[in-house]
Amino acid sequence: MTKVAVLLAAPGLFEQAAFGNAIVLGVLALAAVAGFYCAKNEIWRQALGEVFRRRKLSVLVLGIYVLLALADSISWVGGGEAGADAVQAHEARSLVDRWFEGTTEKSYSAPLGVAEFYDKTPLQRPRAHLLGTNILGQDVLYMTVKGARVALLIGGLTSLIAIPLALFFGLVAGYFGGRIDDIVFFVMSTLASMPGILLLIALIMVLGQSTFSVCMALGVTSWVSFCRLARGETMKLRELDYVAAARALGASHAAILWRHILPNLLHLVVISFVLLFSSLVLAEATLSWLGIGVRGSWGNMIAQAKDELSRDPIIWWNVTAAGVAVFVLLLCVNRIGDALRDVLDPRTLGEGR
Repeated sequence: MTKVAVLLAAPGLFEQAAFGNAIVLGVLALAAVAGFYCAKNEIWRQALGEVFRRRKLSVLVLGIYVLLALADSISWVGGGEAGADAVQAHEARSLVDRWFEGTTEKSYSAPLGVAEFYDKTPLQRPRAHLLGTNILGQDVLYMTVKGARVALLIGGLTSLIAIPLALFFGLVAGYFGGRIDDIVFFVMSTLASMPGILLLIALIMVLGQSTFSVCMALGVTSWVSFCRLARGETMKLRELDYVAAARALGASHAAILWRHILPNLLHLVVISFVLLFSSLVLAEATLSWLGIGVRGSWGNMIAQAKDELSRDPIIWWNVTAAGVAVFVLLLCVNRIGDALRDVLDPRTLGEGR
């Protein structure tokens, strides 16, 4: 019966794995295109080189997070451990899943422990769990590594949804003004007047509790603040002399927005991306605390650890691993964003630190 279930489920599993791998390849292709453009553009090449010079350690640590997230995103079916359950052996599993295959114990064990934490039963793999195991016996290092993919998805994908949306409406409203500005401002005011956490919960309940749904809900509710900033800055820039000169020379509105206003907003885009990335990762942790976050995230680990901290003796390694992982990621992102702002902001361009 189990073999029949596996055969029936296998086509869907293959399609799911292929779809996930296609998304990864698409992201890598976009990254390659962006890297090629930056390599050809002297300004971006110098800016990124200066950022790497100033923040080498942060860039390397962030690169490790990205590599771990990619390793957890590439999956395929089959190749299971000998003696594994038939269905589990035919699940689409990532590289990270295969690295930590067979590391599950029966229950809690301390970091580098040789026996279970409470009943002292010997572990199947003593001293093999660097960060211990959780209540289900899962390796905490494994769960922490898998959380990197979710964090980068929540912070990166949602920022890529919210910032272009906010930038578009902010540029259009600030440059053209009039009725367009009134409509955009009305939408911003309406969204800003709603309690953010309640709106998030409502959207997630409507869209469903999945990673993509959480990203969409966070994107819809987090673009207002940057849109207001982009609108105000555009209203200031459109009155400057070089914009008036371009307009007098017959430049189109699209050319003025693209060549004369948008480049002067790039430093704001960088700052907003960094702040938004950090706030979104923390927002997902809050949602996980309320029970509607993303499964497998660091926020979910922290939410599960709230009861473990009341045990005697306490189970401290789950919340510590997730908390340190979040802290290091956000610290690196903020330091890189700070350096990018310094090299891209026209008012600080050329200043050393």
